[in-house]
Amino acid sequence: MSMNSILGVFAKSPIKPLQEHIYKVHECASHLVPFFEAAYANDWNKATGIRAELSKMEKSADKLKRELRMNLPKGLFMPIDRTDLLGLVTEQDKIANTAKDISGRILGRKLVIPPPIQQEFMEYLLRCLDASACAVKAIDELDELLETGFQGRELQIIDKLVVELDSIENSTDVMQISLRHSLHGIEQDLNPVDVVFLYNVIEWVGELADLAERVGDKLELMLARS
Repeated sequence: MSMNSILGVFAKSPIKPLQEHIYKVHECASHLVPFFEAAYANDWNKATGIRAELSKMEKSADKLKRELRMNLPKGLFMPIDRTDLLGLVTEQDKIANTAKDISGRILGRKLVIPPPIQQEFMEYLLRCLDASACAVKAIDELDELLETGFQGRELQIIDKLVVELDSIENSTDVMQISLRHSLHGIEQDLNPVDVVFLYNVIEWVGELADLAERVGDKLELMLARS
């Protein structure tokens, strides 16, 4: 009998809700792209609407997280460690929370990324979102991995995705250093308080990639114990 069949008999699979959660988390974080595009254009009505959608998705992700926690089997035949699974969903959820916080802080000050660094900032944001997209791919492979008893080709795919996550995160660190340098070059022409917030925004966006990498780390640890 396959692992999935065993799970179907004795417990409700936690994989599908975990996947639904990471899909919603990534969708939430991806809304930062149109949000910042609206902010670039000083269209704060549009930015407010996008932020409301983003906040709604973050709440949906929270609901999925709670449902997964409440319905997670505690008995026998769990193919993966319950504590590891709870840690994984917690790390996933932090990506959505961070995206909501970033949009809220930008909107609160109506903070515009200075035009000379807008393109560089957007490339940096997109690269950070590549990390959460990579985390989605890795979590997406879990049900296939469950079917094969946590071995074989699917395990190799997840290993490669975890390595790719590390590589993406490293590249965002390099981009963050470059962006800080670019901001430093123009900061004398900006409001000093805005400059402080801009440095913080660069750091908060980088946190999206850091959190996605932590999802990969948690996943790797969970599979190592299975």
